[in-house]
Amino acid sequence: MAITCSNSRLIAAVLILIGSCCWIQLCESEKTAYEELEKHGFPVGLLPTNVKKYKLHHLDGKFKVHLYSACDFTVDSYHLYYEKKIKGKIHTDIIKDLEGVTVKVEDYDLRIERVVRDGDYLNFYAGSHTASFPITNFDESPQCGCGFDCPENSAQLVQSA
Repeated sequence: MAITCSNSRLIAAVLILIGSCCWIQLCESEKTAYEELEKHGFPVGLLPTNVKKYKLHHLDGKFKVHLYSACDFTVDSYHLYYEKKIKGKIHTDIIKDLEGVTVKVEDYDLRIERVVRDGDYLNFYAGSHTASFPITNFDESPQCGCGFDCPENSAQLVQSA
């Protein structure tokens, strides 16, 4: 049977439709961004409480997280800044190629490029600087503006299950 021009257009349209459906299933999940973090071995506290939406491509781990607004806060002596859009790649126990999160260290703003879980610790890599913290420090999500030192009447913190 010969394939005519109209048949090839129909086949192409069907393939595009199938591909689009697969992409949507890969990108859009019913899970929250916080649940996806936990699924990959990370605590919810790596993200602030103001996540608007996210997309995750399960095949290669590429993700984009959209916040309602840019966000900053101070935890201990670290001032963190989250851009409105954060992206990178996530796999079990590693987030790499991270963009959109910076930390102020000794008057320098450094981009956090990678986060690696090592047992009960999280290792953060920003330029030539590395810092390690107990994973329990990230059991709750910080709030924009006040981190973990917020007034009691402010929004609920996201807590891990």
